[in-house]
Amino acid sequence: MPLRALVEAKGDHVVSVCIPAHNEQATVGWVVHRVRRFLVERLGLVDEVIVIDDHSDDATGTVAAEAGADVVTAADVLPEIAGGGGKGEALWRSLHVSKGDIVLWCDADIRDFGSRFIIGLLGPLFTDPDISFVKGFYERPLTGAVGGGRTTELMARPVIATLFPHLSSIVQPLSGEFGGRRELLERLPFVRGYGVDIGLIIDVAETVGVAAMAQVDLGTRVHRNRSLDDLGPQSLVVLQTALDRAGVRMANPATLVRPGHPPLVRGFGELPPLSTTFELMAGPPAPPEPGPPGPSGRRSRLRRSSPRPEREGTAARADASTNGAAGPAPTDPDPMPA
Repeated sequence: MPLRALVEAKGDHVVSVCIPAHNEQATVGWVVHRVRRFLVERLGLVDEVIVIDDHSDDATGTVAAEAGADVVTAADVLPEIAGGGGKGEALWRSLHVSKGDIVLWCDADIRDFGSRFIIGLLGPLFTDPDISFVKGFYERPLTGAVGGGRTTELMARPVIATLFPHLSSIVQPLSGEFGGRRELLERLPFVRGYGVDIGLIIDVAETVGVAAMAQVDLGTRVHRNRSLDDLGPQSLVVLQTALDRAGVRMANPATLVRPGHPPLVRGFGELPPLSTTFELMAGPPAPPEPGPPGPSGRRSRLRRSSPRPEREGTAARADASTNGAAGPAPTDPDPMPA
Protein backbone atom coordinates (compact mmCIF):
# COMPACT_ATOMS: atom_id res chain seq x y z
CA MET A 1 0.00 0.00 0.00
CA PRO A 2 1.39 3.45 -0.90
CA LEU A 3 2.25 5.63 2.07
CA ARG A 4 -0.31 8.24 1.01
CA ALA A 5 -3.05 5.60 1.07
CA LEU A 6 -1.98 4.52 4.55
CA VAL A 7 -2.26 8.10 5.79
CA GLU A 8 -5.76 8.31 4.33
CA ALA A 9 -6.67 4.97 5.94
CA LYS A 10 -5.86 6.33 9.41
CA GLY A 11 -9.25 8.03 9.58
CA ASP A 12 -10.17 8.90 13.15
CA HIS A 13 -7.86 6.34 14.77
CA VAL A 14 -5.70 7.66 17.60
CA VAL A 15 -2.31 5.96 17.63
CA SER A 16 0.02 5.73 20.62
CA VAL A 17 3.62 4.55 20.30
CA CYS A 18 4.97 3.40 23.65
CA ILE A 19 8.66 2.72 24.29
CA PRO A 20 9.68 0.91 27.49
CA ALA A 21 13.25 1.88 28.39
CA HIS A 22 15.70 0.91 31.11
CA ASN A 23 19.15 2.51 30.86
CA GLU A 24 18.91 3.16 27.11
CA GLN A 25 20.31 6.69 26.91
CA ALA A 26 22.52 5.76 23.95
CA THR A 27 19.65 4.86 21.59
CA VAL A 28 16.29 6.03 22.95
CA GLY A 29 16.72 9.58 21.65
CA TRP A 30 17.15 8.41 18.05
CA VAL A 31 14.09 6.15 18.26
CA VAL A 32 11.95 8.98 19.60
CA HIS A 33 13.34 11.47 17.08
CA ARG A 34 12.44 9.31 14.09
CA VAL A 35 8.89 8.74 15.30
CA ARG A 36 8.27 12.37 16.26
CA ARG A 37 9.76 14.08 13.21
CA PHE A 38 8.33 11.85 10.48
CA LEU A 39 5.30 10.00 11.82
CA VAL A 40 3.89 12.63 14.18
CA GLU A 41 4.86 15.99 12.68
CA ARG A 42 5.04 15.22 8.95
CA LEU A 43 2.49 12.48 8.33
CA GLY A 44 0.19 12.55 11.34
CA LEU A 45 0.14 8.75 11.51
CA VAL A 46 1.07 8.77 15.20
CA ASP A 47 -0.61 10.95 17.82
CA GLU A 48 1.62 10.48 20.86
CA VAL A 49 5.02 9.05 21.73
CA ILE A 50 5.43 7.84 25.30
CA VAL A 51 8.64 6.62 26.90
CA ILE A 52 8.18 4.63 30.09
CA ASP A 53 11.39 5.20 32.03
CA ASP A 54 11.61 1.88 33.85
CA HIS A 55 13.78 2.66 36.88
CA SER A 56 16.77 3.86 34.83
CA ASP A 57 19.83 5.15 36.64
CA ASP A 58 21.24 6.92 33.58
CA ALA A 59 19.94 9.84 31.48
CA THR A 60 17.32 7.81 29.59
CA GLY A 61 14.41 10.03 30.66
CA THR A 62 16.23 13.28 29.94
CA VAL A 63 17.38 12.17 26.49
CA ALA A 64 13.89 10.93 25.58
CA ALA A 65 12.25 14.18 26.70
CA GLU A 66 14.72 16.28 24.75
CA ALA A 67 13.89 14.22 21.65
CA GLY A 68 10.20 15.02 22.06
CA ALA A 69 8.70 12.10 23.96
CA ASP A 70 6.22 12.33 26.79
CA VAL A 71 8.31 10.68 29.50
CA VAL A 72 6.52 8.82 32.27
CA THR A 73 8.37 7.50 35.29
CA ALA A 74 7.29 3.89 35.72
CA ALA A 75 7.27 4.05 39.51
CA ASP A 76 4.62 6.80 39.40
CA VAL A 77 1.99 4.74 37.52
CA LEU A 78 -0.34 2.71 39.73
CA PRO A 79 2.49 1.72 42.10
CA GLU A 80 0.04 0.06 44.47
CA ILE A 81 -0.66 -2.55 41.76
CA ALA A 82 2.35 -2.73 39.46
CA GLY A 83 5.03 -2.86 42.12
CA GLY A 84 8.62 -2.99 40.85
CA GLY A 85 10.30 -2.78 37.48
CA GLY A 86 10.38 -5.10 34.50
CA LYS A 87 9.25 -5.28 30.90
CA GLY A 88 5.77 -6.58 31.59
CA GLU A 89 5.16 -3.93 34.20
CA ALA A 90 6.39 -1.18 31.84
CA LEU A 91 4.12 -2.33 28.99
CA TRP A 92 1.09 -2.53 31.29
CA ARG A 93 1.76 0.94 32.69
CA SER A 94 2.19 2.42 29.21
CA LEU A 95 -1.15 0.98 28.13
CA HIS A 96 -2.74 2.67 31.14
CA VAL A 97 -1.27 6.14 30.52
CA SER A 98 -1.65 6.15 26.71
CA LYS A 99 -4.79 7.41 24.99
CA GLY A 100 -4.78 5.68 21.59
CA ASP A 101 -7.36 3.20 20.42
CA ILE A 102 -4.37 1.60 18.66
CA VAL A 103 -1.31 1.06 20.87
CA LEU A 104 2.08 0.02 19.48
CA TRP A 105 5.25 -0.90 21.34
CA CYS A 106 8.85 -0.87 20.21
CA ASP A 107 12.13 -1.42 22.01
CA ALA A 108 14.41 1.46 22.92
CA ASP A 109 17.70 -0.26 22.05
CA ILE A 110 17.28 -0.40 18.24
CA ARG A 111 20.34 1.10 16.57
CA ASP A 112 18.97 1.14 13.01
CA PHE A 113 15.46 2.31 13.92
CA GLY A 114 13.40 3.69 11.04
CA SER A 115 9.79 4.63 10.47
CA ARG A 116 9.22 1.25 8.78
CA PHE A 117 8.97 -0.32 12.24
CA ILE A 118 5.82 1.66 13.01
CA ILE A 119 4.40 1.94 9.48
CA GLY A 120 4.59 -1.82 9.06
CA LEU A 121 2.65 -2.49 12.25
CA LEU A 122 -0.03 0.08 11.43
CA GLY A 123 -0.84 -1.27 7.97
CA PRO A 124 -2.90 -4.33 8.98
CA LEU A 125 -4.64 -2.47 11.81
CA PHE A 126 -5.67 0.43 9.55
CA THR A 127 -6.79 -1.68 6.59
CA ASP A 128 -8.31 -4.85 8.05
CA PRO A 129 -10.92 -4.51 10.82
CA ASP A 130 -10.66 -8.25 11.50
CA ILE A 131 -7.03 -7.88 12.64
CA SER A 132 -6.71 -7.04 16.33
CA PHE A 133 -3.04 -7.77 17.03
CA VAL A 134 0.16 -7.38 14.98
CA LYS A 135 3.60 -8.81 15.64
CA GLY A 136 6.78 -7.79 13.84
CA PHE A 137 9.58 -10.03 12.61
CA TYR A 138 12.90 -9.14 11.05
CA GLU A 139 16.35 -10.29 10.00
CA ARG A 140 19.08 -10.11 12.61
CA PRO A 141 22.42 -9.28 10.95
CA LEU A 142 24.25 -11.16 13.72
CA THR A 143 22.74 -14.42 12.46
CA GLY A 144 22.16 -13.44 8.82
CA ALA A 145 18.71 -14.99 8.78
CA VAL A 146 15.12 -14.26 9.64
CA GLY A 147 14.72 -15.68 13.10
CA GLY A 148 14.95 -14.94 16.75
CA GLY A 149 17.73 -14.64 19.27
CA ARG A 150 19.02 -17.35 21.54
CA THR A 151 16.11 -17.20 23.98
CA THR A 152 13.67 -17.54 21.07
CA GLU A 153 15.43 -20.40 19.32
CA LEU A 154 16.43 -22.39 22.40
CA MET A 155 13.41 -21.78 24.64
CA ALA A 156 10.40 -19.98 23.18
CA ARG A 157 10.13 -21.81 19.86
CA PRO A 158 10.57 -25.34 21.31
CA VAL A 159 8.10 -24.68 24.12
CA ILE A 160 5.54 -23.29 21.65
CA ALA A 161 5.98 -26.36 19.42
CA THR A 162 5.38 -28.58 22.44
CA LEU A 163 2.54 -26.80 24.24
CA PHE A 164 1.02 -24.35 21.72
CA PRO A 165 1.63 -25.75 18.22
CA HIS A 166 -1.12 -23.54 16.79
CA LEU A 167 1.28 -20.61 17.34
CA SER A 168 4.27 -22.22 15.60
CA SER A 169 3.83 -20.00 12.54
CA ILE A 170 4.80 -16.91 14.56
CA VAL A 171 8.28 -16.10 13.30
CA GLN A 172 9.49 -14.15 16.31
CA PRO A 173 7.24 -14.68 19.33
CA LEU A 174 9.46 -12.52 21.57
CA SER A 175 9.95 -9.54 19.25
CA GLY A 176 9.55 -6.18 20.97
CA GLU A 177 7.74 -4.55 18.04
CA PHE A 178 4.02 -5.31 18.22
CA GLY A 179 0.67 -3.75 19.02
CA GLY A 180 -3.05 -3.96 18.73
CA ARG A 181 -6.43 -2.49 19.42
CA ARG A 182 -7.03 -1.16 22.92
CA GLU A 183 -10.37 -2.92 23.19
CA LEU A 184 -8.45 -6.22 23.07
CA LEU A 185 -5.32 -5.24 24.98
CA GLU A 186 -7.22 -3.98 28.01
CA ARG A 187 -8.85 -7.40 28.40
CA LEU A 188 -5.52 -9.22 28.72
CA PRO A 189 -3.35 -9.83 31.79
CA PHE A 190 0.30 -8.79 31.43
CA VAL A 191 2.88 -11.21 32.76
CA ARG A 192 5.53 -9.54 34.85
CA GLY A 193 9.05 -9.33 33.44
CA TYR A 194 10.17 -10.97 30.22
CA GLY A 195 7.34 -13.50 30.13
CA VAL A 196 5.02 -10.77 28.83
CA ASP A 197 5.69 -11.33 25.11
CA ILE A 198 4.91 -15.03 24.99
CA GLY A 199 2.05 -14.56 27.44
CA LEU A 200 0.39 -11.99 25.20
CA ILE A 201 0.49 -14.06 22.01
CA ILE A 202 -0.94 -17.06 23.84
CA ASP A 203 -3.71 -14.96 25.40
CA VAL A 204 -4.51 -13.09 22.18
CA ALA A 205 -4.93 -16.38 20.32
CA GLU A 206 -7.08 -17.70 23.14
CA THR A 207 -9.23 -14.57 23.17
CA VAL A 208 -9.77 -13.68 19.51
CA GLY A 209 -8.12 -16.53 17.59
CA VAL A 210 -5.03 -16.72 15.41
CA ALA A 211 -6.95 -15.42 12.40
CA ALA A 212 -7.11 -12.02 14.14
CA MET A 213 -3.31 -11.90 14.44
CA ALA A 214 -1.00 -10.61 11.70
CA GLN A 215 2.76 -10.69 11.24
CA VAL A 216 4.78 -8.01 9.46
CA ASP A 217 8.26 -8.24 7.97
CA LEU A 218 10.12 -5.19 9.31
CA GLY A 219 13.35 -5.82 7.41
CA THR A 220 16.54 -5.82 9.50
CA ARG A 221 17.01 -4.96 13.14
CA VAL A 222 20.25 -4.14 14.92
CA HIS A 223 20.21 -3.92 18.70
CA ARG A 224 22.21 -4.72 21.79
CA ASN A 225 22.91 -8.42 22.28
CA ARG A 226 22.75 -9.69 25.81
CA SER A 227 25.06 -12.16 27.54
CA LEU A 228 24.11 -15.68 28.60
CA ASP A 229 24.08 -14.41 32.18
CA ASP A 230 21.13 -12.20 31.18
CA LEU A 231 19.40 -14.73 28.94
CA GLY A 232 19.18 -17.52 31.52
CA PRO A 233 16.77 -15.64 33.80
CA GLN A 234 14.80 -14.44 30.76
CA SER A 235 14.43 -18.00 29.50
CA LEU A 236 13.26 -19.15 32.92
CA VAL A 237 10.42 -16.61 32.93
CA VAL A 238 9.44 -17.55 29.36
CA LEU A 239 9.21 -21.19 30.43
CA GLN A 240 7.23 -20.33 33.56
CA THR A 241 4.74 -18.35 31.48
CA ALA A 242 4.23 -21.12 28.95
CA LEU A 243 3.71 -23.71 31.69
CA ASP A 244 1.22 -21.47 33.47
CA ARG A 245 -0.77 -20.90 30.28
CA ALA A 246 -0.76 -24.63 29.57
CA GLY A 247 -2.05 -25.40 33.06
CA VAL A 248 1.08 -27.38 34.04
CA ARG A 249 2.06 -27.43 37.70
CA MET A 250 5.40 -25.76 38.32
CA ALA A 251 7.59 -24.61 41.16
CA ASN A 252 6.73 -20.99 41.91
CA PRO A 253 9.05 -19.38 42.69
CA ALA A 254 11.72 -21.34 40.85
CA THR A 255 15.41 -21.27 41.72
CA LEU A 256 17.86 -21.07 38.83
CA VAL A 257 21.18 -22.68 39.78
CA ARG A 258 24.17 -21.91 37.53
CA PRO A 259 27.86 -22.68 38.04
CA GLY A 260 29.74 -19.62 39.19
CA HIS A 261 26.60 -17.67 40.11
CA PRO A 262 24.54 -17.46 43.28
CA PRO A 263 21.11 -19.11 43.09
CA LEU A 264 18.58 -16.87 41.39
CA VAL A 265 14.95 -17.01 42.53
CA ARG A 266 12.26 -16.05 40.01
CA GLY A 267 8.57 -16.08 40.82
CA PHE A 268 5.83 -16.07 38.22
CA GLY A 269 3.24 -13.32 38.47
CA GLU A 270 1.09 -11.10 36.32
CA LEU A 271 -0.83 -7.85 36.33
CA PRO A 272 -4.61 -7.89 35.92
CA PRO A 273 -6.35 -6.75 32.73
CA LEU A 274 -6.75 -2.99 32.80
CA SER A 275 -10.45 -3.44 32.17
CA THR A 276 -10.71 -4.97 35.65
CA THR A 277 -7.97 -3.02 37.46
CA PHE A 278 -10.16 -0.35 38.98
CA GLU A 279 -12.83 -2.89 39.83
CA LEU A 280 -10.17 -4.68 41.88
CA MET A 281 -9.10 -1.43 43.55
CA ALA A 282 -12.70 -0.59 44.43
CA GLY A 283 -13.32 -3.93 46.10
CA PRO A 284 -15.60 -6.89 45.31
CA PRO A 285 -18.15 -6.17 42.56
CA ALA A 286 -21.86 -6.11 43.26
CA PRO A 287 -23.75 -9.38 42.67
CA PRO A 288 -24.60 -9.74 38.96
CA GLU A 289 -28.13 -9.41 37.69
CA PRO A 290 -29.86 -12.77 37.13
CA GLY A 291 -29.41 -14.00 33.58
CA PRO A 292 -27.67 -16.53 31.38
CA PRO A 293 -24.03 -17.30 32.21
CA GLY A 294 -21.35 -15.65 30.12
CA PRO A 295 -18.80 -17.48 28.02
CA SER A 296 -16.40 -19.73 29.88
CA GLY A 297 -12.96 -21.05 29.01
CA ARG A 298 -9.63 -22.29 30.27
CA ARG A 299 -8.62 -18.95 31.77
CA SER A 300 -11.67 -17.24 33.24
CA ARG A 301 -9.91 -13.86 33.54
CA LEU A 302 -9.83 -13.49 29.75
CA ARG A 303 -12.93 -11.70 28.49
CA ARG A 304 -13.74 -12.97 25.02
CA SER A 305 -15.63 -10.95 22.49
CA SER A 306 -16.44 -14.08 20.50
CA PRO A 307 -16.70 -17.84 21.12
CA ARG A 308 -13.45 -19.70 21.67
CA PRO A 309 -11.76 -20.12 18.27
CA GLU A 310 -10.48 -23.32 16.79
CA ARG A 311 -6.78 -23.80 17.37
CA GLU A 312 -5.97 -24.66 13.77
CA GLY A 313 -4.69 -21.88 11.56
CA THR A 314 -1.77 -19.54 11.20
CA ALA A 315 -1.30 -15.87 11.79
CA ALA A 316 -1.49 -13.80 8.64
CA ARG A 317 1.69 -12.27 7.26
CA ALA A 318 2.27 -8.94 5.61
CA ASP A 319 5.40 -7.01 4.73
CA ALA A 320 6.18 -3.54 5.96
CA SER A 321 4.74 -1.96 2.82
CA THR A 322 1.35 -3.13 4.10
CA ASN A 323 0.35 -4.71 0.81
CA GLY A 324 -0.85 -7.84 2.56
CA ALA A 325 1.65 -10.25 1.01
CA ALA A 326 4.64 -11.89 2.62
CA GLY A 327 8.01 -10.92 1.27
CA PRO A 328 11.09 -8.82 1.88
CA ALA A 329 10.52 -5.50 3.57
CA PRO A 330 10.98 -2.32 1.53
CA THR A 331 13.56 0.27 2.33
CA ASP A 332 12.66 2.73 5.04
CA PRO A 333 10.41 5.36 3.40
CA ASP A 334 11.52 7.99 5.90
CA PRO A 335 13.31 10.62 3.74
CA MET A 336 15.20 12.11 6.66
CA PRO A 337 18.97 11.55 6.59
CA ALA A 338 20.31 8.88 8.87
